[in-house]
Parts: sequence; structure tokens; C-alpha cells
Amino acid sequence: MKIERIELREIQLPLVTPFETSFGQTTGRQIILVKVFAEGLIGWGECTVGENPFYNHESTESAWATIRDYVAPMILGQDIEAPSQITSLTAKIRGNKMARGAVETAVWELEARRQNVPLWKLLGGTQTEIACGVSIGLQETDAALLKKIETEVSAGYQRIKIKIKPGRDYEMTKAVRKEFPNIKLTVDANSAYTLNDVKLLKKLDEFDLLLIEQPLAYDDIIDHAELQAQLKTAICLDESILSVDDARKALKLNACRIINIKLGRVAGHTEAQKIEAYCRERNIPVWCGGMLEAGIGRAHNIAMSTLAGFTLPGDVSASKRYWAEDIITPPVEVTPHGTIIPPTGAGIGFEVNEKRIEALTVRKDLIQ
Repeated sequence: MKIERIELREIQLPLVTPFETSFGQTTGRQIILVKVFAEGLIGWGECTVGENPFYNHESTESAWATIRDYVAPMILGQDIEAPSQITSLTAKIRGNKMARGAVETAVWELEARRQNVPLWKLLGGTQTEIACGVSIGLQETDAALLKKIETEVSAGYQRIKIKIKPGRDYEMTKAVRKEFPNIKLTVDANSAYTLNDVKLLKKLDEFDLLLIEQPLAYDDIIDHAELQAQLKTAICLDESILSVDDARKALKLNACRIINIKLGRVAGHTEAQKIEAYCRERNIPVWCGGMLEAGIGRAHNIAMSTLAGFTLPGDVSASKRYWAEDIITPPVEVTPHGTIIPPTGAGIGFEVNEKRIEALTVRKDLIQ
């Protein structure tokens, strides 16, 4: 097939409640949506980039320009036999994986619609029910955090992840574990610590955590290897893993025991499949991380999470946790026992609410 044109839209979508990490607080999202056209069909992708270059070097502005000026021209009019070709067609672009991944995932969805199959089946997914966890941002007080956790545990979520940063770590985690002694609990540092904090991080071993996510620098594996050797708790790498080759190096150095896979961070489904397969062959668990996605990105995460290696609950939670009204129908819902059933329809399996997207759009562009 040949991609005939690509439409970009930026929508602005307010969060139900602010979400805070060690990077800062987010109250709403500026989301880039990608719509690809071929053979009378369309495919949707969502760019999971942040508004600012704090999670990685990309931002909403940089991703928009990269897709418009580089990614789209590289694939328009090309003979594409499989969505995996998008990765090689855009390989000349250094980094900018979230921009590239937004288009790559849209082409995967287009191909699933072309074959009239669910995207998760086209990807090779085998799990017909995926386990869900939640990520809870930093709260003003421990009491507020405990209340939020109680709400999510009551909703059935199978794993709770809390954000930590210097000054909001040991005592806060201690309070959570005391109140909830049996839940699967993880902490996410978003690169807020250094090896100078080893003593503090070792103290977190007390709390029987499932994992500590990305405690050290976003681009590091060497220091993580040194830290992992001193911890009982498994380190999970996030920002450090941009490719299957990064996963290979990290595991060879024993820098982690678990890997978080985010579609945007690794440039889309093709590389995510490679990382999942590499880890599964070595009995390394993986799970799906979240980037405050709207419905299209959330649907792609569901599809990815059906791959066999995704054995830990991911950050794929219900739409209503983030949005008063999502951009897909029906919204993503979680069962009372904390799971999501992958949809049976073609493509992402949800209807994209284009009327709502139009109302939320603040700019758009058409590349053809």
C-alpha cells in the first residue's frame, strides 16, 4: 500500500485531577494525533510526547515539526508491504522516537483495518485479558495519597505505583505499606536520585516492593548496575531503554531485572515487539508504562499489552481516571477484578470520536 496523506491535529484535553511527578505537575495535555490515509482507509496514532522536554528530549512542538517536516515526507508515496517498514524508512532521523512512533503506530492500525482484524491479533498478541495497575502522582500529604490508593484498590486494580522524589520517599512508602500490607506496590523515581542516595534506596527493600522504577539518570545503565547489585528489590528501567539493543546491554550488565515498555519511547510497535520477545526468551518480565494517553494511545497500549511477555500489570487504566470525556467510544473500562478485555473490532477496536476531536483541536496540518 501507499500512504497518500497524513493529517496532524493538536488537541488540548484537561485532566480530571492534576498529576505530579519529580518533573512537575501536569493539569492538562497537549496531544498530537496522527491520521494516515491509504486505499480509502484510515489509521490513527497518538504521539505520547510531553508538552516540555523533561521526560526526554522531545516536546509537543518538536514532535509536530519532526512529523511534518521529516517523518511524513519519508513515508508518503512509498510502497509499504508491512508496518514494520516505517521504522527503517525513518531510521535516518536520530532520536525523536515519539514523533516517529506516532506515525508508525497509525500505520499499524491502518494495516489492521485493511486486514479487518483487531490490532492486537495482528501484533501477535495472545492474552485475552490483561492485568491493570494504576500510577498515582505525588500528593500534598500522605493522608491524601492513602485515600487515593484506597479508591484504586477498591476499584480492583492489581498493582499500585506511587511516584517518589527526594524528601517524599521512605516515610511516604512506609505509610503506604503499613496501611496496605498485601498490595503489589511499586515506586517510580523518574531519575530523581544518584548513587549518593544508595543508603536511602536500600532502605526501600524493607517494603517488599515489586520494583523500583528508574531511580537513577534517564540515560544510564552503568550506575543502575552498581545499584542493582546492592538491592534486594528489582530495578525496572524505563527511560534508559530506547531499543532492543539497549535492553540487551542493560540485561548483560545486570542493570535491571524488569523492563517497562512505552510505545512512544521505543518508536512504536515494531521495536516494542522486539524488546518483548528478547526479554521473554530470557524470562525477564515486561509491562506497559503510561504517558497520560488519551483514548487512541490507550487503545494502542492495550493491543501491545496482549503480547505474551507482558506478565506484570501495566499502567493501562480506565479512561475515567484521567478524562471527563475521552476521544474514543466506548471509553476504556476496567473489570471489577482489575483487567481489560481487548476489543474484538478491527484496528484499535474503538470508535474514534471525530466530532469531539474537532471540538478539541487547536491546530491541524495536512501533509500530502
